[in-house]
Amino acid sequence: MDPELVRHVAASTGLPGAVAARVVADVVAYYRSETTEEYVRRRHRELQARDRRNAEIWTVIADELAHRPVAPGAVTERRLRRIVYG
Repeated sequence: MDPELVRHVAASTGLPGAVAARVVADVVAYYRSETTEEYVRRRHRELQARDRRNAEIWTVIADELAHRPVAPGAVTERRLRRIVYG
């Protein structure tokens, strides 16, 4: 765990260091709890359930992936389709 991040969270929130460390650990664990492939499949199902079309879904998912703290790097629409459909 990044000690600078823990210090920043503690300083910006007023949390004790130990609590800030647990918060950081929980957030990191959340983002690492599913692979990129699992995330893409789950989000695709969720967005389809909201009657979104694939053209929009690919854009939304690619944008979400690019802004995640543990980003997988640039993901093309083609790669997203391959993850979902094989």
